[in-house]
Amino acid sequence: MELEEVYRRDLNLLVALKVLIEEGSVRRSAVRLNLSQSAMSRVLGRLRELLNDPLFIRQGQHLQPTERAIEISHAVNEPLESLRILLSPTNFDPKLCKQHFAIATTDYAMQTILPYALPHIYEKAPNISLEFPPLQHGQMLEQLTTEGCDMAICHPAHSIEPLAHEKLGLVSVFCMLSKSHPLADKEITLADYLAYPHALIAISDGVKALIDGALSDHQQPKTVLRAYHLEAALAIVDKMPLIITVPADLAYLVAEKHNLIVKPLPFEFKPFEYSLIWHPRCEHSAAQIWLRNLLKEQCGKLINKRVHDMRLL
Repeated sequence: MELEEVYRRDLNLLVALKVLIEEGSVRRSAVRLNLSQSAMSRVLGRLRELLNDPLFIRQGQHLQPTERAIEISHAVNEPLESLRILLSPTNFDPKLCKQHFAIATTDYAMQTILPYALPHIYEKAPNISLEFPPLQHGQMLEQLTTEGCDMAICHPAHSIEPLAHEKLGLVSVFCMLSKSHPLADKEITLADYLAYPHALIAISDGVKALIDGALSDHQQPKTVLRAYHLEAALAIVDKMPLIITVPADLAYLVAEKHNLIVKPLPFEFKPFEYSLIWHPRCEHSAAQIWLRNLLKEQCGKLINKRVHDMRLL
């Protein structure tokens, strides 16, 4: 096709195709492009005519892209991103930013890391809004592609390709016991650990898999409670000889407040990496770069201090 013929085509339709694939919904795409739903449906019709392909198959409330749609989307990714950067203002001022950011995160990060970064974020960008949907390890790619999340904070349980990531620091796991626990004044042995009932608090699927792997040659401990927050375990910690397994940072923060004793795990367990993860479509966004850098600075600094204080290395 000659360049003049390309000029006669409505290339805005390719932007619409990209948005439709990311949103998986005519309604959400219409909102994002500031169109009515009927106008967005007409755009989809023009796209199908231009590209001679149905482009999407409806599956319930979701639009599933065809192979042709995915192929075209991959082909236009780089040129569209280059155009977006070319047409974007070069100077980013966080104080003027009014953007909404969604960060998928684990309960561990929400309880122990992010609260310390939030004051710095809002101090520098008082007009932004933040949302923290729960991280779904098995659907993280979808969360960062079609479900509107800008980034994620977690220890990945699976391969994260084609997502981009940067390490925040090392995290480990400790045990906590009530002062009335039979092991309160003793060193916990592996036999003890396997014999007593357990509560897993703020332990993600990825971290649980690491614990299970470390105990793969032994019987699995009896888990009587798994919860997002410590309050559930506190309700029963004086009713049964419970071993509470938690991320080390959470033990660091709450043990003294709740009159609990912190113990190391009685088996080899290497600290694991926590990461900040994002989709390549956000790679060059000035607002996203600013927020990622601030999260890396504040969260990384905090994690490294706790690693030092808890002598994890």
